[in-house]
Amino acid sequence: METTAASGRRVRIGISGSYGGMNLGDEAILEGILSQIRASVAADVTVFSRNPADTMERHQVERAVSARALTRREIAPQIRELDLFVLGGGGILYDRDAATYLREVTVAHELGVPVILYAISAGPLHSQAARRAVREALNTPAAPVITVRDRLGYRLLEDVGVSTEIHLTADPAFLLEPEELPVAALEAEGVDFSRRLVGFSVREPGPAAPDIRPDEYYRLLANAADYIVERYDAEVLFVPMEKTDVQHSHAVVAHMNNAERAEILRRKYSPRQVLDLMGRFELAVGMRLHFLIFAALRGTPFAALPYASKVSGLLEDLEMEMPPLGSIGIGQLIARIDRSWDARAEIRASIGRRVPALRARAAETNQLLLALLARPKSSPRSDTAERTGYLSPPL
Repeated sequence: METTAASGRRVRIGISGSYGGMNLGDEAILEGILSQIRASVAADVTVFSRNPADTMERHQVERAVSARALTRREIAPQIRELDLFVLGGGGILYDRDAATYLREVTVAHELGVPVILYAISAGPLHSQAARRAVREALNTPAAPVITVRDRLGYRLLEDVGVSTEIHLTADPAFLLEPEELPVAALEAEGVDFSRRLVGFSVREPGPAAPDIRPDEYYRLLANAADYIVERYDAEVLFVPMEKTDVQHSHAVVAHMNNAERAEILRRKYSPRQVLDLMGRFELAVGMRLHFLIFAALRGTPFAALPYASKVSGLLEDLEMEMPPLGSIGIGQLIARIDRSWDARAEIRASIGRRVPALRARAAETNQLLLALLARPKSSPRSDTAERTGYLSPPL
């Protein structure tokens, strides 16, 4: 049943994260969060997005604003009017960008707006400045509700020195349901359904995955793809989860001997459509977290290349083992693919036993959000608000 604020009006919720069409995994997170909110509370939602127009089109929220384009003083009026500020979900607390994402959390604290960190991941956090920013934003008298989506993130926040209570939940994408992706659309992309299909996922190096060496994994995945084509008479389909994945997929295919048996999706699909696609694969081999989450949701056996703790955290939850990307050779990967192929039925059954618990954990985050909404809103910290101009009307 939907609820409203004590005054009877619709509650006002702000959501900030890595949103704006850059990554299908992040859009799946936002879709999961919004579906839970919409099913349980009458709310007007503002998304702090990298691309407000894209967010409005994809998610039909009431408002979207460009947080990165606004100064701290300009963002304050946007936060002051909220009943709740949501940071996350996703892997947003890492060295380069932790302080950027936590800026709005600090402003919300100063304005007395309740804050929930929604199923986040953390790491890498090697920088002392980033670790300090996390501690200072999360260890405050107006303590936020903190939920993390994996045990590795939980442990890292503890190691950084976060003393506020942390709740272990799960990625909101676990709550998505598939939307049919017509076979004709895939055939138009060159996908051959007369053979078995194996899905592949790649990603770029970057601040959230600093240890990736592209040339090494290009050769690694190309050899694995060639083996799958030859050993299982399968077609290989690369599934880009963001635009840069297309470039890296082409680089892998360029290293293949059987490049004519590989296709790369080029058209724009929604997270729910990609989730539907995952159910058509005999096996998935991937690096992207949400590619693997979608495989798990569809019961598709997979071999993961865990480039970051958030992927390792998923494997831990599913009780699956896989060495870090930097320590696996082609022989090891092929051996694991072989075992996964031969044990597809057993792996499917094992995943099927564990996914319901992860879906239940994912739903717990929204219950914590509703409990936080029911609390009385605290007063702004007047000294800080007056000094920064937060209490003055927006110009």
